[in-house]
Amino acid sequence: MEKPLISWDDFEKIDIRTGTIISVSDFPKARNPSYQLEIDFGILGIKKSSAQITDLYKKEDLIGKQIIAVVNFPKKQIANFLSECLVLGIYGENKEVTLLGPTLPVKNGLAIG
Repeated sequence: MEKPLISWDDFEKIDIRTGTIISVSDFPKARNPSYQLEIDFGILGIKKSSAQITDLYKKEDLIGKQIIAVVNFPKKQIANFLSECLVLGIYGENKEVTLLGPTLPVKNGLAIG
């Protein structure tokens, strides 16, 4: 289902950046199977995120992986964890998530637009 049109001004409000996952932990208190991630966004610093990506990714395979995330959402409390950004991915037919990321290495913190 296609969503309603947004204006260019609406799109420009979203701050989407590249980052590199630097640590991954299990998140047993999350309602759905998830990992707790720490992501290096270069000049923006390190931000934390909860991500429901356990179906397709092992913790050890995520370290050093570059991703794309929205970094200007308000912080969100998830169980006992404060998520500071939204890692972007594609929902598959069975709701498994494939992470979005650059196809070549790029500097952390670069803006997507």
